[in-house]
Amino acid sequence: MSLFKNIFPSKKKETLDKGLEKSKTSFFSKLGKAVAGKSKVDDDVLDNLEEVLVSSDVGVDTTLKIIDRIEARVAKDKYMSTDELNGILREEIAGLLSETNAGSETEFIIPVDKKPYVIMVVGVNGVGKTTTIGKLAHQFKNQGLKVVLGAADTFRAAAIDQLQVWADRVDVPLVKQKMGSDPASVAFDTLSSAVTQDADVVIIDTAGRLHNKINLMNELTKVKRVMQKVVDDTPHEVLLVLDGSTGQNAFEQAKQFTKATEVTSLAVTKLDGTAKGGVVIGISDQFQIPVKYIGVGEGIEDLQVFNKFEFVDSFFKM
Repeated sequence: MSLFKNIFPSKKKETLDKGLEKSKTSFFSKLGKAVAGKSKVDDDVLDNLEEVLVSSDVGVDTTLKIIDRIEARVAKDKYMSTDELNGILREEIAGLLSETNAGSETEFIIPVDKKPYVIMVVGVNGVGKTTTIGKLAHQFKNQGLKVVLGAADTFRAAAIDQLQVWADRVDVPLVKQKMGSDPASVAFDTLSSAVTQDADVVIIDTAGRLHNKINLMNELTKVKRVMQKVVDDTPHEVLLVLDGSTGQNAFEQAKQFTKATEVTSLAVTKLDGTAKGGVVIGISDQFQIPVKYIGVGEGIEDLQVFNKFEFVDSFFKM
């Protein structure tokens, strides 16, 4: 039975296909050179394929896993033509992601017994944090949920202003203070306001500084501790936003943030303008944290729920 079933609405799948076009074109160009003049998959082809995957930002560890799986198939089948390689890659990568990141095709499910449901968003400046928060708020509101945003990134005035623009666009309330205010104080006010308004979902933006991991850890810990004075066991989710167009730098950011705080889910943005889409495959495999959302366009609907099968299908679509 095929792993690949078209479960996405056709318009969303078209957006995903288009968003991954640069990554796909770059990958197939490299793959074509890797198998040029070869009719069967041999050691030379596998060595070249390893280089193609690494240079496509899949990551060394994940690449080695993929090569091992293909080597095992070659050994079992005795002969594999280079014409079959694309289909084999597609199957093996989807299989790998199924084993290591089960359930990652599910968006945030807001439980009825946790109200308000609190999502704290972390990530360095410039990765698309504010845009992701705005688009998430839009999705939740379309589900009939009452949403409140909190501007706890008080380090930059622009962060507060940008979040206000999104709050106005989506028509949801934003709790904010002046630039330089204590982020934990903003988070406290946001949750207090959300409880008063009987809100379903709270999304808290946080500062995107990574120059000092200890300071970051202390700040996020304080924000969590203060929020728990208003609502027990918060935050319910810590969403790390990564810029897919930075390739291997996104891996490094993920490592740093997962050391600084407990990250429960990932969003990978800006995939539509880059040839580095392979980074999603590596991040999905390497971090035992589900990728929940991917950004594949500028539109308000272009933050998509990450489905590994649909992603791999689009990435390897001829």
